[in-house]
Amino acid sequence: MSRIAVSLNCTDEEKRILKKWSSGAKIEKRLHDRAKIILRCLDGKKNIEVAVELGISRLTVAKWRNRFAIKGIEGLADSPRSGKPKTYDTAFRNNVLQTLEQPPPKGQSSWDGKSLAKVVNGSDDAVWRILRKEGIQLQRCRSWCVSTDKEFAKKSADIIGLYLDPPQNALVLCVDEKPSIQAIERARGYVQTFSGKVVQGLKSTYKPHGVLNLFAALNVATGEVKTQTTKQKKRPDFFRQSGSRRLSGSGSTHYLG
Repeated sequence: MSRIAVSLNCTDEEKRILKKWSSGAKIEKRLHDRAKIILRCLDGKKNIEVAVELGISRLTVAKWRNRFAIKGIEGLADSPRSGKPKTYDTAFRNNVLQTLEQPPPKGQSSWDGKSLAKVVNGSDDAVWRILRKEGIQLQRCRSWCVSTDKEFAKKSADIIGLYLDPPQNALVLCVDEKPSIQAIERARGYVQTFSGKVVQGLKSTYKPHGVLNLFAALNVATGEVKTQTTKQKKRPDFFRQSGSRRLSGSGSTHYLG
């Protein structure tokens, strides 16, 4: 003899919440599915009918019907689960971040993952997970340049306007002035890291072999390259060799030809 399913009582507020969950509007799928089960049960359908309609087992329908009958809406949420406690908690995270504010170990110019893990008494993987989550990159170096030109704002506005509305039948060129070219002799080779990977490396010291001021221009129509060296590295020499009219700029210079 089959068992009789428990009857359900539902307030208007609970029914409104169930309909909202069943519509799938910004709700977890598991709550969405459970709400559909309860709404069909409230319509007077049997467990087997609900199971066939939703393509689930009869035991699943019976489980959530009974949970709703006992606890109402709260019964549709997952019960607290016991599990393995976290090895690295918030205190460990705070310890890592506070350690980074301290001077690095003796003999190191900066912190790395291995030395940081040793100080905070944790694994390398745990330390790197925290650093990635916080967006901290220990080895990245960044630099920036601030123009000292008092007319920089005006010049930059002229350049932006030039690109937004260039003159008719005109060619706009952006040239980065690098007149000083230094021949450098630097040792080059491969080194093995502590992880066993082999990477390419450059020696920090080098031997200079003089400085040459070289001006070069490419004729894109013919492919001809015009070059000339000078003894002085002054901007007038660069402008004279380029044969174009300088518009404005600081650092990178823009020309109209």
